Amino acid sequence: MLALPIPGQAMEGTAVRSPLTLAMADSDPAFDEQHPRQPRATPDRERKTASWSLTFDNDLLVPGSRDQDYTYGISVATSGSRARDYWLSLDTPLGWLDRALGVEGIGGSQIQGHSFEAGLFGFTPEDKSAGEPLYGDRPYASMVYLSSSRIQVSPDRQVAWNSTLTLGVLGLDVVGDLQNGVHKVLSNERAEGWDHQISQGGEPTARYDLARQRILPVSSEHFELKSTVEGSVGYLTEARWSLSFRAGRLQSPWWQANPELARYGERNNATTTARDNEHYVWGGVALVGRAYNAFLEGQFRGSDVEYDSDQVNHGVVEGWLGYTYAFDHGYRISYVLRGHTSELKDGPGDRNVLWGGVVFAKTLP
Repeated sequence: MLALPIPGQAMEGTAVRSPLTLAMADSDPAFDEQHPRQPRATPDRERKTASWSLTFDNDLLVPGSRDQDYTYGISVATSGSRARDYWLSLDTPLGWLDRALGVEGIGGSQIQGHSFEAGLFGFTPEDKSAGEPLYGDRPYASMVYLSSSRIQVSPDRQVAWNSTLTLGVLGLDVVGDLQNGVHKVLSNERAEGWDHQISQGGEPTARYDLARQRILPVSSEHFELKSTVEGSVGYLTEARWSLSFRAGRLQSPWWQANPELARYGERNNATTTARDNEHYVWGGVALVGRAYNAFLEGQFRGSDVEYDSDQVNHGVVEGWLGYTYAFDHGYRISYVLRGHTSELKDGPGDRNVLWGGVVFAKTLP
């Protein structure tokens, strides 16, 4: 459901360096003379419309029979300077937040990409035939949202900063109506409990997210490894550290592949500039410390089924594994398998979560 470094290449006079060597370089002016950097490509000018993508998530896209927890998500996204200027874009308030927090231009970085996304997603309990509230299982929950992202890159430091602002509405009927409409066509079980979802009837919500990514020195022409430190405040309030990789024929810059930044249906990952001749396996793991989750704990309005903070797990482990293949003329398709450990401590809802996703994308000339 985002110099430009080309994977495995370097900028003239630069080499990828570890955090220790960077610290030494900051403290010792003679360090760069002793450890010259290898070549890196110069940043490209951002295209007006760089790419678009369509993402579909569903827990049925995994082996076995599942239709519960994070049950489905649909999103469309676009990248480029026009994504900054859409009338629905949140880039202006995102810029205010970035400047207020000292993120804009941090570490000498420059904005290299903008993206805009719109989508919706929903959660259901295991038993969808019940019309009454199901205490102990995951509550029905949904969100319809708009999201804008910026990416800032420091090529010489091999660091990228991603900031995202999302505005949404919890508890709208459209997510459940769409699910039941599709189930009716497919003759599947109807979900009867959407009237008991979190913030039923609609409630505004928001989230600001900031991530610092760094490519690690073990990366090469056909393999990339990066670490990400990230924090967000809002309907998901958390801190996380992740380690992610890509392996295969790599043409797009390392900072444009960001599956570790996905949050359920949210992607904001449409900034790929490579048009073809790219295919690779990718995956990763994240350790999450989550202080608050509105999809379980509710927000300001009361909900029929919601959980107190001491009933949810605040430590979660996430993992993902996917494959991307780029066709001619900039078209590409990706499949990903995602999951995380249980978010509830007890009851029927105490189970690990697994779902699959398919992404169709197009890089424009």
